[in-house]
Amino acid sequence: MALAAGCAHEDDDAFGAGVLAGGPAEQFTPPTAKLSGALRILAWSHFVPTYDRWFDGFAGRWADRVGVDVAVDHVDLGQITTRVAAEIYAGRGHDLIQAVAPLPQFEPAVLDLTDLVHEANRRWGSQLELCRRSSFNPATNRYFAYAPGWVPDPGNFRRSMWSKIGLPGGPSSWDELLHGGTEIRRATGVQLGLGMSQELDSNMVGRSLLWSFGSSIQDGEGRVTLDAPEAVDAVEFMTRLYRQAMTDEVFSWIPSSNNQGLVAGRLSYISNSISAWRTAQRSTPAVAADIEFVPALAGPAGAMAAHHLVHNWVIPKYATGAAAGQEFLLHYTANFAAATYSSMLYDLCAWPGRTPELTAWLRRDPFRADPPAKLALLVDAARWSADLGHPGTANAAIGEVAGSFIIPDMFARAARGEVSAAVAVADAAARVRSIYAKWQARGLVA
Repeated sequence: MALAAGCAHEDDDAFGAGVLAGGPAEQFTPPTAKLSGALRILAWSHFVPTYDRWFDGFAGRWADRVGVDVAVDHVDLGQITTRVAAEIYAGRGHDLIQAVAPLPQFEPAVLDLTDLVHEANRRWGSQLELCRRSSFNPATNRYFAYAPGWVPDPGNFRRSMWSKIGLPGGPSSWDELLHGGTEIRRATGVQLGLGMSQELDSNMVGRSLLWSFGSSIQDGEGRVTLDAPEAVDAVEFMTRLYRQAMTDEVFSWIPSSNNQGLVAGRLSYISNSISAWRTAQRSTPAVAADIEFVPALAGPAGAMAAHHLVHNWVIPKYATGAAAGQEFLLHYTANFAAATYSSMLYDLCAWPGRTPELTAWLRRDPFRADPPAKLALLVDAARWSADLGHPGTANAAIGEVAGSFIIPDMFARAARGEVSAAVAVADAAARVRSIYAKWQARGLVA
């Protein structure tokens, strides 16, 4: 087995060296057919480095048992989409590729994994709906990806800052975020941390705000619905939030910016996974103890947050190791409890029965949370989380809209005062409609 180093991890020195001890024992089920040859895997560089060390060893142990030569390469989060596009365009590269957001725009160039998903459902019950909707295209009746796991996106806040304004449990609504964030910035100069730049977190928080105000990019049938009064209301709200509680640095953030700002005490609240807190546990335990979490914030139309990540594994049509790749994914899913443990509870399984220990872990963190139940709110995270295509499913158009960062750009244009909220929404909707028309003409969007 060969391993190739990828780009630096977001928090590469945060969790120490080696693989975490005490995790679930690995299970092995022999493949349904004899395997041979090579399997080249491209995986993302995880925000929790202990996971990558576990995954590389896990893949090697499986390879030794089934007689396949496995090579694992890691790539930084921001380079995944361009790397996939380059390999697909060239018609050669890795046999099995892991993305951390839906990439349905590559559906014509990847294998239909319907049989693989059906086999997983036969073994472990129904797949979590959020993950199914992130990997299935109802227009073609194909699974363009296999989605065995996902990551929630709670609010992260500094309890000491919010306690001083009378909200020790943090904000529970967008209005409380606005008023509390404004008061904290006025008193201390510390701002909120919601990005409006071309990066992952900005994409997710923008969608969460739209949904909470009763708007969306598309409806349940895949029709564009962005150009609506509710979207204008959401953009006007974000503009107030920026002007009263943030600074212009949010327009140029990269994925690690809000993590670093929260841990350094420069931000009072961010929308993110648990990785910033895990970093602080090792580097600054006092800060980690001060970081708390809240579920999706309530808006006029309800409370819904976008997932932080959803794992989409694809097999390009050029792959020579497709059979081995599918068998490996079944083995990986069967052992997702070990994946969750090695990611320090960052990755959750699309087949919840594969991680029977999860509720106990979240209610009493095995990695020394202070207090131990800090992550208990994630027990029902699937209830307040949605996929990128909500209330429809992911499709090629949704994938391109996300990859083009149309939603963060929409919010940023209005917040900076370049155009009104209504014009920002209308322009964004026009771009979205153009993308949908292109993919509808190709038969990939209903």
